[in-house]
Amino acid sequence: MASQLLRLAEQSGLSLGESELAVNPFDGLPFSSRYYELLEQRRALPIWASRFIFLEQMESSPGGVVLVSGEPGSGKSTQIPQWCAEFALARGFQKGRVTVTQPYPLAALSLALRVADEMDLTLGHEVGYSIPQEDCTGPHTLLRFCWDRLLLQEVASTRGTGAWDVLVLDEAQERSVASDLLQGLLRDARLGNLPDGPRVVVVTDPALEPKLQAFWGNPPVVHVPRGPGRCPTPIYRDTVPTDRVEAACQAVLELCQKDAPGDVLVYLPSEEEISLCCESLSRKVGTLALQGPPPRVLPLHPGHGQAVQAVYEDTDSGARKVVVTHWLADFSFSLPSIRHVIDSGVELRSVYNPQIRAESQVLRPISKCQAEARQLRTRGTPPGSCLCLYPKSFRELEAPPLPQPRVCEENLSPLVLLLKRRQIAEPGECHFLDRPAPEALMQALEDLDYLAALDDEGDLSDLGVILSEFPLPPELAKALLASCEFDCVDEMLTLAAMLTAAPGFTRPPLCAEEAALRRALEHTDGDHSSLIQVYEAFIQSGADKAWCQARGLNWAALCQAQKLRGELLELMQQIELPLSQPAFGSEKNRRDLQKALVSGYFLKVAQDTDGTGNYLLLTHKHVAQLSPYCCYRSRRAPARPPPWVLYHNFSISKDNCLSIVSEIQPQMLVELAPPYFLSNLPPSESRDFLNQLREEMAASSTESEPSSTQELGDPCVLQ
Repeated sequence: MASQLLRLAEQSGLSLGESELAVNPFDGLPFSSRYYELLEQRRALPIWASRFIFLEQMESSPGGVVLVSGEPGSGKSTQIPQWCAEFALARGFQKGRVTVTQPYPLAALSLALRVADEMDLTLGHEVGYSIPQEDCTGPHTLLRFCWDRLLLQEVASTRGTGAWDVLVLDEAQERSVASDLLQGLLRDARLGNLPDGPRVVVVTDPALEPKLQAFWGNPPVVHVPRGPGRCPTPIYRDTVPTDRVEAACQAVLELCQKDAPGDVLVYLPSEEEISLCCESLSRKVGTLALQGPPPRVLPLHPGHGQAVQAVYEDTDSGARKVVVTHWLADFSFSLPSIRHVIDSGVELRSVYNPQIRAESQVLRPISKCQAEARQLRTRGTPPGSCLCLYPKSFRELEAPPLPQPRVCEENLSPLVLLLKRRQIAEPGECHFLDRPAPEALMQALEDLDYLAALDDEGDLSDLGVILSEFPLPPELAKALLASCEFDCVDEMLTLAAMLTAAPGFTRPPLCAEEAALRRALEHTDGDHSSLIQVYEAFIQSGADKAWCQARGLNWAALCQAQKLRGELLELMQQIELPLSQPAFGSEKNRRDLQKALVSGYFLKVAQDTDGTGNYLLLTHKHVAQLSPYCCYRSRRAPARPPPWVLYHNFSISKDNCLSIVSEIQPQMLVELAPPYFLSNLPPSESRDFLNQLREEMAASSTESEPSSTQELGDPCVLQ
């Protein structure tokens, strides 16, 4: 076996003089000249020196696990998957698949494109990728790049480790929920060192190496040597700027005027600030008196979709690239042409509070590990420059050593649902790199119990098994299933896709014309029906990009919603759930859609306590206001806020906003929410009103019962 690996390793490193005789072992075709051009670049990567050591460890690891530790930009993410494919090919694995996980879908797509090019193979055949709403793989795919959440869903749905022979968990230091949980599940799998046994490769930044070594029981570690050149000494500002975007733009313009060679990478905390920075720079760079062409300004964040691949494209005119990004490019998206970094030193993250079931938008310092990774982007000979828009004391005193584990900051209901599907009786017994707070796990179990996803023993109910099939939050999956009962499946499919991929307007209108076009899409029943109306108008426009731009809508997100809707429809057909014909706009469909929403979102209901738009949230007595983008806010005075609303999201921010809101009737909540949910609400006038309403409805139902029912005995009640 070692000799086979050695032959494959030597074949991949053939000299240019042997190119005419070399044949690609993966497809049997001669290597192209492009392959050898890229091979020279690969040989220059720091990780290339560790190639034979890595293959030896893969062969001899006693536990079937190999840890790879190296700095960003060393070539780990592109080379390790290729060497694992060589290993699988030499062993002749029956499953014949190498799966590589990434914490972000865009990173999986980008790496698949690059690696297919380096291996001289066709994307979608031997090399493929799986991301939400896009599966570019085939029956002969040997190497698959995959979003880690999709793989977690696959592992939770199968016995054993899954349909792979080698699994590469890349960017483990990002601490995504799926990556942490996959490691917890696989640690119990006892892979062993059987000749045909599976292998797990965990790739990480050196900062997390000691923790991972202890977690996996001291597996062999392959250390990637440092790259050539040195890093520049960071330049720190004396104070934190009051306007980060303006400070970053000014720093970019100064670099351009100095004519310092190399591309620029700007780190800002949020997508909103990235967009503002790109707009400002695009206006200003054209006014500079430069000898060459003006710089090309490119955003890099998940909301930009597959268009982010433009950051890798060479500009025909030789113009400098200015890439504006956030935490997405801390460890992923290595760009060799970057010579200058401008770092704001902060990030905006959503942190879930289980006690009040709310998302908080937290602006916080990045970790020391992230700051060092950003600085390493400028390594070279001669070194570039690294400007930190914060004092040195800010990093030394306030920055944590490592990124925060996302498992301690996200809503755990989807995670617990997957664990239950995997038939792990107690989530607290699952191995975590960092254990979530007990109250977060308890809140997740309580929510799943309210949704009837658990039986009396605490295991998944029949309904819970179906909920776990859907790539949706449990409450949204429950609303979709309820739509089968209320005969509004077509509308709920659209709404589920829109809530997941394209949740409406996210910025104020830029002009009066855009505001008028938006108002034409608003529906009198609220934001949920408005989303359906937006989707239908988008489809009628032929998915036109200009139509979206004129209304301030995200074209890429709406295209994703269209794909997701198709996937959800196909899944419902596979499960053989009943469908319904479109009836959007009718009075019956209006009521049915509200009932389906309340069936899933009864935990997210609020009452206007004083008639001025101050909403009391029933589950924890917080007070919130409607989002500025809510259709009820855009109506002309004297429009009164609806007294009872159902909301999709509650975010703790400067004004505590309820996002995507629709009016409901309290009678509907009493009818559809579990009785013990109403009893467990914290004391308030709203709870007293609902319980009184429940008693009145029960009494009215008893009085209206026909006498014939009593003569025939107790009716049969469907649970």
